[in-house]
Amino acid sequence: MTAGCVKAVELGTNVRTRRSLFGGVAGIAACASFAGPLKAFARPHRHAAHAAKAAAAAPVADTPVGTPANTPIGPFDTVARWAYVVDYDTGAVLLDKASEERMAPSSLTKMMTAYIVFGMLATGRIRLEQSLPVSEKAWRTQGSKMFVPLGQSVLVSDLIQGMLIQSGNDACIVLAEGIAGSEERFVAMMNEEAPKLGMMNSHFVNVTGLPADGHFMTARDVATIASHLIRDFPQYYHYFGELEFTYNRIRQGNRNVLVDKGLADGLKTGHTDAGGFGLCASSKRNGNRVIVVINGTSSSNERAHEGERLMSWAFANFENATLFRRGQVVDSAPVWMGEHRQVSLVAGADIVMTLPVGWQQRSHIAVDYASPVIAPVTKGQVCGALVISAPNMADIRVPLEAGESVAKLGLVARAMTRLGHGPAQ
Repeated sequence: MTAGCVKAVELGTNVRTRRSLFGGVAGIAACASFAGPLKAFARPHRHAAHAAKAAAAAPVADTPVGTPANTPIGPFDTVARWAYVVDYDTGAVLLDKASEERMAPSSLTKMMTAYIVFGMLATGRIRLEQSLPVSEKAWRTQGSKMFVPLGQSVLVSDLIQGMLIQSGNDACIVLAEGIAGSEERFVAMMNEEAPKLGMMNSHFVNVTGLPADGHFMTARDVATIASHLIRDFPQYYHYFGELEFTYNRIRQGNRNVLVDKGLADGLKTGHTDAGGFGLCASSKRNGNRVIVVINGTSSSNERAHEGERLMSWAFANFENATLFRRGQVVDSAPVWMGEHRQVSLVAGADIVMTLPVGWQQRSHIAVDYASPVIAPVTKGQVCGALVISAPNMADIRVPLEAGESVAKLGLVARAMTRLGHGPAQ
């Protein structure tokens, strides 16, 4: 609430006002007429035939055995021990199962490793055409490999591909040592950067995801780093979507089956005995992007099936609606003791909402503000909120700003107004 609104309450002239703008079918249709049509259900832009077939099959798939996940449309079964599905553009959580529980992230760790590497590239600290030496530690690293040669140097561009396509643990070590001097110092950079990105429940012990005490992430944090990779480094994101890479005469395909099928354009898979089989995948269809995180499945086949199933479910059951554009007038509020009787309430940014398909008909939109707003009013001052309500969902409140400044009346005009002789307010 603004200082002006607080003052109004103290004066006893202020009341809380909620004006219903729209509700049900008419409401959403009216919003759409203001800001453009609702976005249609997203369809795959690549390998469309396969994706459409998968989406059609998803509702009739065998019901997984396991604890249901929470969704805005009710419980939804998934075999994944940890699962998190989020709309990239709005941040709306579409599915949540133990997303704040610490888990062994395995090679999903490499997404954080890649973030640090991409940051070094973006700032010019390293270059794609630069070569980094292969240490004995890197060469001897176990697990998945790109098979770097001992005592030789490898291009940074090749190392990135080896890390993300082949999930090469050896490539991660070469990059870490080449950038920070040692894996330990590189890990310190990861742990320093993670909370800055909003990853509040992650801690890294190595750059590979190999099992280690105290090495953990949450499904929510995995989705968070995925969002940052897409948003912060679009120039490098394509590495996650490359289908294969050949190095040292060894050809290896991308281990992310959703990428291979054209159902996702990135990111990463992982597996350890402690964490099971995990996946983070993102797909953009008709302008909407969704991020899916799962971990704790029992096999690579189950991981692929469940990842595909949840991705298809997300696009089939949710859509984004642009309700108002930035600067668009939503309503107006009366002004007390101002040179103008009213002030427009505008959207400070585009108001985009993720809704379950079909729920637009049961959604309700209102404006909530303290009336009247006390002059002076400054353009951009928060004077109310747009309130979006839907069954079984918590209200969404979006701040509304004053569209223009309203100066306070002069002393004489204020006195006349108090006596009832001034202009109607």
